[in-house]
Amino acid sequence: MIRNLISLLLLLVVLPFSYGQSGLKYQLPPKEIVAIADAEVTPAISISPDYKTIALLHRAGMVTVADLSREELRIAGLRIDPAVNGPSRSSYYTGISLMNIDGTAERKVDGLPADARLGSFSWSPDGTRAAFTNTTDDAIELWVMDVATMGLKKIASGLNMVFRGSFDWMPDNSSIIFRSVVEGRGPRPGANNKPEGPVVQENLGEMGAARTFQDLLKDENDSRLFEYFATSQITKWNGSGLEKIGAPGMYTGINLSNDGNYMIVDELQRPFSYIVPYSYFPSVTMVWNMDGSKMATISSDPLRENLPRGYDQVFPGRRSIGWRADKPATLLWVEALDGGDPEKEMEYHDQVYTLDLPFTGEPVELIATAKRYGGITWGDENFAILYESSRKERVSLVYSFDPQKPEDSRKLIFELKSDDRYENPGRFMTERSGERRGQLIFADRGRSLFLTGQGASPEGDRPFIDKYDIRTGKTTRLWRSEAPYYESISDLIDPVKLIAITTRQSVSEPPNYFMRNLKNGKLTRITSFDDPYPQMAGVTKEMVKYVRKDGIDLTFDLYLPAGYDKEKDGPLPTIMWAYPREFQSADAAGQVSGSPYTFTRLNAGSILVFVTQGYAILNNATFPIVGSDDIEPNDTFVEQLVMNAEAAIDKAVEMGVTDRNRVAAGGHSYGAFMTANLLAHSRLFATGVAQSGAYNRTLTPFGFQNERRTYWEAPDLYNTMSPFMNAEKVKDPILLIHGMADNNSGTFPIQSERLYGALKGHGAVVRLVELPLESHGYAGRESVLHKQWEIYMWFDKYLKNRKVEE
Repeated sequence: MIRNLISLLLLLVVLPFSYGQSGLKYQLPPKEIVAIADAEVTPAISISPDYKTIALLHRAGMVTVADLSREELRIAGLRIDPAVNGPSRSSYYTGISLMNIDGTAERKVDGLPADARLGSFSWSPDGTRAAFTNTTDDAIELWVMDVATMGLKKIASGLNMVFRGSFDWMPDNSSIIFRSVVEGRGPRPGANNKPEGPVVQENLGEMGAARTFQDLLKDENDSRLFEYFATSQITKWNGSGLEKIGAPGMYTGINLSNDGNYMIVDELQRPFSYIVPYSYFPSVTMVWNMDGSKMATISSDPLRENLPRGYDQVFPGRRSIGWRADKPATLLWVEALDGGDPEKEMEYHDQVYTLDLPFTGEPVELIATAKRYGGITWGDENFAILYESSRKERVSLVYSFDPQKPEDSRKLIFELKSDDRYENPGRFMTERSGERRGQLIFADRGRSLFLTGQGASPEGDRPFIDKYDIRTGKTTRLWRSEAPYYESISDLIDPVKLIAITTRQSVSEPPNYFMRNLKNGKLTRITSFDDPYPQMAGVTKEMVKYVRKDGIDLTFDLYLPAGYDKEKDGPLPTIMWAYPREFQSADAAGQVSGSPYTFTRLNAGSILVFVTQGYAILNNATFPIVGSDDIEPNDTFVEQLVMNAEAAIDKAVEMGVTDRNRVAAGGHSYGAFMTANLLAHSRLFATGVAQSGAYNRTLTPFGFQNERRTYWEAPDLYNTMSPFMNAEKVKDPILLIHGMADNNSGTFPIQSERLYGALKGHGAVVRLVELPLESHGYAGRESVLHKQWEIYMWFDKYLKNRKVEE
């Protein structure tokens, strides 16, 4: 009798899990996982440009599915909340506190709106004020705070943030430029359900290709909606009132000159496109006076539907249009000398130009680059840093030059392979405030610069700060992170006294901010954020190194449950979570990434929460896909995937922590693609979990990830790499999860739907979970916790309690 009752109860427990087509409600995973998901979120911090004040921006927890269910327009590559004329699915701050730079005198900012949804926090250039947005149910407001008095003032309502850019402080520290909804624009256009004609697309013989973009315009109804919400009025708050600047238009960006007298304005124009997002629509780039009068047209770009496809290919014409950081108002841009085709044999491929007031004369050639232009960091009138790179060759070059005589003074500083992390010298540090904002920080009366970086090494990342001697090219190490801590530079607040603000953490201590004297090593704590995950107390973390059978060095981060005793508890069911990455050399692929001394930061949907349920987890297992000068990495994609998996499992089994018969593979996006391939091409795993992946590569025929060849150039490659094409080989259970509103290029929900159909048709054990309203990353609390319940139930049945046939 009791046995029959137990059987009935077990049936009731698994019933909703067994019948996926039934009306399943959102479920909750075990309480430890729920508690981690609902943990208090550590505030973000923002340091004022004058290095006197720190703002603590208090963050809300997860949104709910109800929040995601607000009306959302998915048009022209955007996701718009039409009620507020801004982006949908935004995250917000709920409150603000201020403290002194040394962490003293924390005080709460009072007078914020009830149920505040704050964003875009920005200091005035001198740090005496701050501005931020507040989103209500029907508008986006702009607020200003006086730092000294902590007084607040709402200065505008009805910002237009469809293109996400919100506002910019002017150099006078008291004026702000922003885009607003056009006054009196009338109601939004209604849908015309009676077609006026067919939807037509045409190509007149030009060769070109577009990626599989999502959320595109579909018809003229969408076009009218897009134009309605994209049109804005450029507006200035002058410290006391609002001024309109120019006429309304579809303005995607505003870039103020350093002196605040001019602005670069980017405006979209018709015709629109049904196959590319708004960033490829016709556009014009102009320079305006602050009264809204046009001074010059700098660039006029046509509709661009045939996109550059190969490595380092670009559109012809002017690009990277902006202002020189070392001049009050000097334009700068770059043009391809090769027409956008890097395969042309030429000494220089890009040319950098400048243009001074009144912006109507002939541009001046500044400097040319042998590879693609990557930017300039300005120092003073006699010194600047030039960057250029080649994605195909995976190389980056860094030069210094004198802007007064650029070609004669060019000097190579660094040449490095883009994926060679060990040899990366770091980035040159720049000023954050004052007239030299964005320019190089000089030391030793202009003779030295500062470099900071992650400091990748065989023992893990060890962030550093160096001093670079301009004349000799030699670097002197000022400081380097030391075990058992991971500490990185946030700001260099005093380059003379060598005082820096750092973030410091360890395996057991959450990240906090400190003030570090780089000369004497004195360390002063600024913040005291607590561990938000007491449920993870006692969990152990270890960076494990091992070798693939072809000699490539690999690592994974091993997490073991609290209180685990290898001798007493034996090998555990194990989850391997990974994401493949391409390399062009074995040396680069074998370099260690990450640090063994970082605190485990969790998000609600992290796979790491399952360490609380008795699983060992091999997180961030390195899955390099390695090519060579003659062979593309993907040419042996499947073989290398299997080798990576074998090496990870063998190492974990050798350590005695993993039961070889109870290992699961898992990943998100390209990691999901990896997971499905591993189950199709090996029997190494008991099961797999694949979240929001792409499984049929013929649906992304013009390339994917870092693959530049088309389906027609390499059909066998596309077929071999597609789990959909190999569905009949999948013999182990697989759980597919996908957001029904996925916006990522290529990972349409149909990818999971079609793979499910193929697997079901071949008799596989498979479950498809589609999360309503969720995008590529899952945000709603109900969705995230239900996803974790699905994985918990799946692993409990097919991993932890797997029955191994003799």
